[in-house]
Amino acid sequence: MRIFAASLATETNTFAPIPTDRRAFEQAFYAPPGTHPDTPTLCTAPIIAARKRAKAEGLTLIEGTATWAEPAGLVGRKVYEDLRDEILGQLRAALPVDVVLFGLHGAMVAHGYDDCEGDLMQRARAIAGDDAVIGCELDLHCHLTAAMLEAADVIVTFKEFPHVDFAERAEELVTLCLDAARGRTRPVMSVYDCRAITGFMTSREPGRGFVDRIQAMEGHDRVLSISIGHGFQAADVYDVGTKVLVITDDDAAGGQRLAERLGREIIGMRGTGTPRHLKPLEAIAAVRAEGGGLRKGPIVFADRWDNPGGGVPGDSTFMVELALANPDIPTAIGALWDPVAASFCVAAGPGAVMPLRFGGKAAAGSGVPIDATVTVRATTDDLRIPFQGSIVSLGPSASITIGALDVVLATGRAQTFHPAVFTELGIDLSTKTMVVVKSSNHFYAAFSKIAAEIHYLDCGGPYPPDPARIPYTKVRRPIWPLDENPWQ
Repeated sequence: MRIFAASLATETNTFAPIPTDRRAFEQAFYAPPGTHPDTPTLCTAPIIAARKRAKAEGLTLIEGTATWAEPAGLVGRKVYEDLRDEILGQLRAALPVDVVLFGLHGAMVAHGYDDCEGDLMQRARAIAGDDAVIGCELDLHCHLTAAMLEAADVIVTFKEFPHVDFAERAEELVTLCLDAARGRTRPVMSVYDCRAITGFMTSREPGRGFVDRIQAMEGHDRVLSISIGHGFQAADVYDVGTKVLVITDDDAAGGQRLAERLGREIIGMRGTGTPRHLKPLEAIAAVRAEGGGLRKGPIVFADRWDNPGGGVPGDSTFMVELALANPDIPTAIGALWDPVAASFCVAAGPGAVMPLRFGGKAAAGSGVPIDATVTVRATTDDLRIPFQGSIVSLGPSASITIGALDVVLATGRAQTFHPAVFTELGIDLSTKTMVVVKSSNHFYAAFSKIAAEIHYLDCGGPYPPDPARIPYTKVRRPIWPLDENPWQ
């Protein structure tokens, strides 16, 4: 049994002002064949899962390139084509193969390519042949396109949001593909289009219970796998929106019935799958209402719409301004992406007192830059933080203090996955009343262990937060909430 595995991934916000070039991949994660570390990253887990199975079962694994760029704007056409052709050339050299495994994202868009993953998989199919089993793992914030479904035999998405299960889903993908290649199963994919731009978190109900139930269905009544493609609303592409994918063992009709039933259940929960988002002034009111005496930890607020994981800068200053206007509330905010300000602080070193302009630089929705006299609390040449067994680098970084406010400034763009963003730079979160993190929901697993309460913020952008107001030009219509009732 010969297996080829590779990874090419990013999440593209087509409305974001930050272009994605070759350096974005090489600086975030780039592992040529045979150099991938033993720990998986978010979209490279199929390589590690295949490595384990190959060793255990005496299979031949040929590893291709694995690379990832932090979410941002459109990928350059030549950048995508060069990386795609690099991997396809490696696949061609590995022939013959029985199984092709890809770790992808599912929402990568390049100039001239609205569906990079579908393009890659279709070209891989032409090289590997019809007898090879092609499987891929996708982030649940993917666009399940016709090209992907036509080219692949097996597609598995993460089930959890926050994405704490990417390694487990990779194991599932490898098992499904090996069973198919050995003739033990005949996977058939059935899809239901919810005609809705919606989604849910699995850190709360009703999403938690829904995912628990679909996992209990797998392995019964010929159901091999169930995936929910939530979609990525910050992308102007045809297939944006939520879809249900059911893989059965040669039961297309049964799979389609189940996919539709689950899809209609998701349609019914739209609007309830995510919590209410507080405006900045409401956040301050919530902090004051909680009081400070007996709280068991800080109140954590997620600045969701300035989350680098959504492809936007992560440098908005709205909550910084509010914290400075409320100096009696001990606050920590981070990590703000500001390579210039961070480099100034690293150069000045811990203890330096200096005038600094930071934040509010990259987009109109980022707010205004902050001008203040700051004290550099701590610096590091590489702020490395854990995320579900992987390590994410924010590069040279610094913490600064202005009265009761501490802010982390980073040269690298990434979500605030873990309290280590603060603690590695000398900030004791137990002394803070309010902590603001630049993240959507991936912070939850780590921060829920130290937080008294968790809330979500709507500071107004720059990520397009309201799909009903996003200026889509390519999306299929009708679709909710752009159209009131697309299910008639």
